[in-house]
Amino acid sequence: MVERMRCFILTLCMAAIFAASPPARAEQIVVSNYGVAANGMPYAIAMAKGFFKQQGADVTGVISSSGGGTTVRNLLGGDLAFGEVDLAGTVAAIQQGADLKIVSDDVLTVGEFVWAVKPDSPIKTLKDFRDRKIGYTNPRSTSQALDVLLLGTASMAPTDAELVKVGGFGEQIVALNLGAIDVATLADPVWSKNSDKLRTIVRATDVLPALCNVVGVTTGKAAAAKPDFVRAVIRGRRAAVAFMYSNPDDAAAIVAETYQLDLKVAREAIGNLTASRAPRPYWGEGRFDVEGMNRMLEAQKVVGALSGDVDWSKIIDRSFLPDDLKADY
Repeated sequence: MVERMRCFILTLCMAAIFAASPPARAEQIVVSNYGVAANGMPYAIAMAKGFFKQQGADVTGVISSSGGGTTVRNLLGGDLAFGEVDLAGTVAAIQQGADLKIVSDDVLTVGEFVWAVKPDSPIKTLKDFRDRKIGYTNPRSTSQALDVLLLGTASMAPTDAELVKVGGFGEQIVALNLGAIDVATLADPVWSKNSDKLRTIVRATDVLPALCNVVGVTTGKAAAAKPDFVRAVIRGRRAAVAFMYSNPDDAAAIVAETYQLDLKVAREAIGNLTASRAPRPYWGEGRFDVEGMNRMLEAQKVVGALSGDVDWSKIIDRSFLPDDLKADY
């Protein structure tokens, strides 16, 4: 009887402790084009391998969005603590008054981009782009900016070719087959899905310098209230990036399932992006490459996606990075 009473009292005490100390709140994060574009692939790995939870972040899901503006709105409107957004979209939002801080430099190149033509096209080299129709997704997009930069590497102005708004990477495949454009500006994994039916003219890594692609972002509110969560997300993503570089085939299997891709396509896409590490790796661990950020903003200014100068000291917060990543490249 005495023993049963002790158990009953112990049960009551444990119940009181759990009631007074509820479990940590589960969180969602938001990532631009998650499940569609290559930038977000490490988050699929981190979710599947449990890297976020291992680092102390109970991430229950990754919200996808169609672009930087939507991601920022989801981040702010959804009271979320972490998002991955294109650099120009982040800076534009901050210039317009959004209370955001850039906390990690996540994708350091535009290595997923390829310019391709139909197999029977007379276009053989970049110089043949003159007077041709080159596709891009939407006005003020990264693909439009890269088209301009690419032409510049061959001493051509944007007006030396006709840049054609097509509306998406998949749509460019259709436009190319219909003859509406002569050259498609494609990105993985759409490129890998169609690589056997097209001919590569140039890859971004062949001619373009390191250009900051997307960054990790938090809000001023979350930076103050949930700093440990933000740090844990960055560490979890870092573990996923390391896994992708050391186990590309295993990573491809996870990405194929999450992105609903054929395994061969996922392997090709990840193989392409992990193979090239010069001048920077595609997926970074979070360390900042400010020169690459400056180059991307200058490219975005050319297409009207951004204006004005940027003071990085006011919008970058390196305190969320692991100590060994706080020094810039």
